[in-house]
Amino acid sequence: MESINNKVIVITGASSGMGAATARKLGQLGAKVVLAARREDQLKALINEIDDHAMYVRTDVSKQGDMDNLIQQAIGRFGQVDVLWNNAGIMPLSFFEEGQVSEWERMIDINIKGVLYGINAVLPHMLERGDGHILATSSMGGLNTFPSGGVYSCTKFAVRAIMETLRKEVGEKIKVTTIYPGTVATELGHDITSPNVRALYGNLDGIPKMDSEAIVNAVVYALSQPGNITVNDVMLRPLGKTVN
Repeated sequence: MESINNKVIVITGASSGMGAATARKLGQLGAKVVLAARREDQLKALINEIDDHAMYVRTDVSKQGDMDNLIQQAIGRFGQVDVLWNNAGIMPLSFFEEGQVSEWERMIDINIKGVLYGINAVLPHMLERGDGHILATSSMGGLNTFPSGGVYSCTKFAVRAIMETLRKEVGEKIKVTTIYPGTVATELGHDITSPNVRALYGNLDGIPKMDSEAIVNAVVYALSQPGNITVNDVMLRPLGKTVN
């Protein structure tokens, strides 16, 4: 297994949930971790939990300039970026008949454009070095649809298409990994405003969930493979009856 020690790893959506848990683990393994999210107070607290080999950059992934700045700051501090994990995402589920257009647009901006902006910011640097690893978080909703998840699944199907195409274009030099989690015990879904969805699913409380540690282990596994091995797809579901 390849060592994670001293790798420079950039994580979006790092202020909580899967991103934060993975950042802690990678810091313990000796990685130089660059944390990106909008909630600066949580990023500061997380930095204090890791060590002086970590930094944060307040980042809105839906803004191209913010993603460009994130990668530039990481290179400026550590000299390079070995890994980018496009992990940020939101899931305000709603039924089409409810017409939650502003929520659809936010999901498209964060879940799709954020991934594209991240790739655009880091790919020239990685191609110039002839080395690098780009990961993105899709979802089991990126493989199957479910009532109220039409736009969310659309964005996660898009992540799947983006990453698979990226692999076919640059996979001889750059590792490409897409993670497809089932429901995870995180803040995802807490921004659901639809009363109809809440009536159907509650606050997703009755649905089997994985702990974030399952995703941590998957990311560490993908990053730890020898230089000539790439893990392209990782799918994880909790046991029990799930939504997708």
